[in-house]
Amino acid sequence: QVQLVESGGGLVQAGGSLRLSCAASGSIFNVNTMCWYRQAPGNQRELVAAIRSGGSTNYASSVKGRFTISRDNAKNTVYLQMNSLKPEDTAVYYCNADVRRTSYGNYDVYWGQGTQVTVSS
Repeated sequence: QVQLVESGGGLVQAGGSLRLSCAASGSIFNVNTMCWYRQAPGNQRELVAAIRSGGSTNYASSVKGRFTISRDNAKNTVYLQMNSLKPEDTAVYYCNADVRRTSYGNYDVYWGQGTQVTVSS
């Protein structure tokens, strides 16, 4: 089994910063792409940022220049540094990862349980 556990959410004032972490654990052979998504009440879940195993990244236009995604491959952990936060960034943030559990298996997508980020104006 594979578990993804997020941490680092909370309440912050507009203009502030937060750093989210997501650690993958369990029966893991290899982790490919790791992503952060978010979902605000009444909205669909949207991709915030993604990072591939080689380090290439992409961001939603709404967060480009303010958020930075990074990863520690040795720890199977992905981070999201969020700066200059805005009230519209308020959402539950979820991480996901493409994980191969054995050398001969396929990649499957796993999700974390989510962490709340609230930005007050």
